[in-house]
Amino acid sequence: MPFLDWVNKNQAKAVSTSVPYHLLQKEAEYGTPSKDNMIIQGDNLLALRALMPLYAGQVKCIFIDPPYNTQSAFEHYDDKLEHSQWLSMMYPRLVLLRDLLCEKGSIWISIDDNESHYLKVLCDEIFGRNNFVSNIIWQKIYTVKNSAKYISDMHDHVLVYAKSINDWQRNLLPRSEELNSSYTNYDNDPRGPWTTNAIQARNYYSLGSYEIVSPSGKIFSPPAGTYWRISEDNFHKLNADGRIWWGKDGQNVPRVKKFLSEAKQGVVPSRLCPLII
Repeated sequence: MPFLDWVNKNQAKAVSTSVPYHLLQKEAEYGTPSKDNMIIQGDNLLALRALMPLYAGQVKCIFIDPPYNTQSAFEHYDDKLEHSQWLSMMYPRLVLLRDLLCEKGSIWISIDDNESHYLKVLCDEIFGRNNFVSNIIWQKIYTVKNSAKYISDMHDHVLVYAKSINDWQRNLLPRSEELNSSYTNYDNDPRGPWTTNAIQARNYYSLGSYEIVSPSGKIFSPPAGTYWRISEDNFHKLNADGRIWWGKDGQNVPRVKKFLSEAKQGVVPSRLCPLII
């Protein structure tokens, strides 16, 4: 697997194993005392090293929003590093963050186009390319900038890596009321609300070429270039179980019922993440 190389990379790698340990000093405490909730003020590299004795191999989820290296100067930090300096800054911090993760943990890194592709290859080296989960597209604005010199910038990236892809499991998002409202019950099926799925698909299926006769006597064949995605035998079993919908008048192309009670109790996350206000 190819790795990035840059000036002083060996020094950056050495830093990741030689960061001096600093004991955290408590300055204030609010609410119920707990070591699980802390705000640490100071150099983040030293802070990460200070967390090692307490949290190494225990952190389930990490989100970081590192400098994007936009070549701009801000009030609280300079975001104008030479490219190799930026890589050298990121390398030891990512190594320490990896070591903080538990085997079921994951890291989520916000970045934009300035360094996103270099960061991807850098993370491949540190976390392992096989542990890459996804590049989430975070749509940060919805209005096209007509003042853009070339193409309007509409999104940032969130790179997601697992500590161990075989141990990591993603959660499902809650089902929305809008999604559930798409289930109805036109025929008062005792199994409750349902929606329908098409039974034809473009993928070739050796058992997917046969004629279907509707209750009204109408004959259906797969549209040109498609196949029924269930065998004739399974179709008849579904029909006998009342899981085929022919339309209100019994003459429509058949569709398979999908009951809300049998639906996955959650929504699989998408790589496209809209701005939430």
